[in-house]
Amino acid sequence: MALTTSRAQHPDQPSDDGVDVARRLLDSSAQLSYDPLVEVDWDTPLDKDFHGASPEWSTLYGTAYWEEMSDAQRKELTRQEAASVACTGIWFEMILQQMILRDIYSKDPTDETFQWALTEIADECRHSIMFARGAKKLGAPAYRPRRVAVELGRLFKTTAFGEAAYAAILVAEEVLDVMQRDWMRDERVVPFVRTINNIHVVEESRHMMFAREETRKHLARAGRVRRRIHAVMIAISAYVIVTSMVNREVYANAGLDEERALREARANEHHKSMVRASCSGLMEFLSSCGLLTRPALFWYKRAHLI
Repeated sequence: MALTTSRAQHPDQPSDDGVDVARRLLDSSAQLSYDPLVEVDWDTPLDKDFHGASPEWSTLYGTAYWEEMSDAQRKELTRQEAASVACTGIWFEMILQQMILRDIYSKDPTDETFQWALTEIADECRHSIMFARGAKKLGAPAYRPRRVAVELGRLFKTTAFGEAAYAAILVAEEVLDVMQRDWMRDERVVPFVRTINNIHVVEESRHMMFAREETRKHLARAGRVRRRIHAVMIAISAYVIVTSMVNREVYANAGLDEERALREARANEHHKSMVRASCSGLMEFLSSCGLLTRPALFWYKRAHLI
């Protein structure tokens, strides 16, 4: 469920009433939110006849290695990749929660924007638990980003503010949104993962609307130098997020030759095109906000987002 605004406005300007947006998001959350502990079938044993994600989203789909793999290996790989994406989602949702809490720390708690921010944090807490249980049910270990990514994330969550924080949040949510919309509709994907994806897509649509609104609001009072610095910060965070989604260990855990799988995944033009297509709307938004500077484009191209 996507919420949109019908008002025509300059892309750098927030809507006429940010409080009104927050109020509508609170109303939507009250009407349509989920409890994953109840909605997801955690009790039925994992059926290994299903994929963990749409095969077309696998990092090896379309490669020579994929053609050599058995059907069981392909399904196991997509289950491990889905678990890795879930673990990366948990990592970034923890960063997201800290940035939002820091942003609202001294703001008016009676304001709807403050209350929506807390609602979003509550959503992210539930999502993180949901992703953790989902990864465990898929038979995967706790995949973690590389040490350098963890430390960059620690630095980013401590220093990012304003449009840098909210646009980075938007990047992570938009990249996941398109792939999860495919997975939740795909009957080849194990049912409990489809339910997880459906819950995440519905609730993240509100988070993306808020992130866009806050990005515009902060950019409206950002000077040229700050805007250019934050454009690069956002792009680097996008690069780190996207390149951390699938841990290299998924290949060995799926019974594959890790080094060969890595080589073919890195050269896989099909997967790169899927990622670029998923980010077209995001790139259009960032461009409209003046955040696709030349230095920023370098990082987006390295991540195959554009």
